[in-house]
Amino acid sequence: MDLQQIKYFLALSRELHFWNTAGKMNITQSALSRQIQSLENQLGVQLFERNKRNVKLTAAGQFLKEKWEVELNKLEFIHQSARQIQLGESGTITISHPDSISASIMPEILSRISDAFPKLKVKLVQVIYENQQDFLRNYKIDLAITRDINTAKDIESQKIYTDHLAIVVPEDHPYQTPEDLTKETLASQKFILPTNDEGSSYSDLIQRLFNSLENAPEVYLHSEFGSAIIALVRKGLGIAILPDSYLFHEIPGIRFIKLPLETDLYINWRTEDHNPVLANVLKLIVP
Repeated sequence: MDLQQIKYFLALSRELHFWNTAGKMNITQSALSRQIQSLENQLGVQLFERNKRNVKLTAAGQFLKEKWEVELNKLEFIHQSARQIQLGESGTITISHPDSISASIMPEILSRISDAFPKLKVKLVQVIYENQQDFLRNYKIDLAITRDINTAKDIESQKIYTDHLAIVVPEDHPYQTPEDLTKETLASQKFILPTNDEGSSYSDLIQRLFNSLENAPEVYLHSEFGSAIIALVRKGLGIAILPDSYLFHEIPGIRFIKLPLETDLYINWRTEDHNPVLANVLKLIVP
């Protein structure tokens, strides 16, 4: 018994006429009759009652018609899903990204993916700097959007966007412009900064800012989570340096002072990964 025999059976069960069914299935009437007889022999079940004038389903044939129609629809759905996965139109892709772009470029990226591939599932996660490359290599994530420059040979990287750093202060703070940041005024400030990860080009960028101001900041607290840092700034517990993309979070009670220091965003993926889903998504993101 094969799938085509079942299709012949279902077509005949709807038409209840061998000549009409054979025409619709593009086979001869005798070939259709042989396929139905073969199916009945394999099942050990009579599917149709036949005479010179009429063809009708037996009780067993009616039962199989109802069941096989459902199962064939399910099978066709499975086959269609497999074709979509092969074409990169379906499946799941896992993307890690920094909290800072949750409200800036991520909605636009996700909108492009959704419009182009509505059946594709997207899983968003946040991964600390020291785990990002291992998560890529171990297939825990498929894409990593980071602010750090990649040097690993087994990971491809492409710049996709540029933000600026900003001083983040409570809205009643005396700092108003970048010119207010001087060696003297910074000496009295407590800082809440992102975790200083060894080897992180983003951490190095923040350190270069302090070096340019000839200042060694008094760091009150480190955190991996920019949203937590902003909440502490709003509470008046210190000031921070964060990407200005946090502006899109529209958090009241704080002020961003844009600095002339750029922080780039990179998208990273496995060099030898030929998953068509990944290739399709990269075409939507990489300039």
